[in-house]
Amino acid sequence: MAIAPLQPAAYACASPEVLQINVSNGGVPKLPIGRVMVDELGIVGDKHRDLKHHGGPERALCLYAVEIIEALRAEGHPIVAGGSGENLTTRGLDWSRLARGRKLAIGEVLAEFTDWATPCANIAGCFQGGVFNRTSHKLHPGWSRAYAKVLRGGVIVVGDRVQLVE
Repeated sequence: MAIAPLQPAAYACASPEVLQINVSNGGVPKLPIGRVMVDELGIVGDKHRDLKHHGGPERALCLYAVEIIEALRAEGHPIVAGGSGENLTTRGLDWSRLARGRKLAIGEVLAEFTDWATPCANIAGCFQGGVFNRTSHKLHPGWSRAYAKVLRGGVIVVGDRVQLVE
């Protein structure tokens, strides 16, 4: 059964923002923190267990929309913010407007959307029956996490605005 992407109306927010910043010593879940420094490799101090598939300049930041997390929870999945490994959980960002090359201003940081994150078995605990491909962009466009590279580093604080740069 195909699941339709979330409609832009689901992202009704006057000012898209960083709802939660998430970090870990490697793996998931990533846990909330209030303020971070970001450089070309992402959040300073955040670690990855698998550097072949995670991290690096093209995948420096992983973002996810709380609206999608809430929709997944409504389907019965036990996912929580940071649970699927995203660094930044956003609120109000219109996910349908993300496209490769699209720039995002996040606090002091300027980032560029590079690709949709391919789900892996490490996040199976976030999904009913362990069906982690529920967030596969190929299978369910509009439901995936987003990767971005950092064009300008700086500080991000919970509550910072997230703006799509035209």
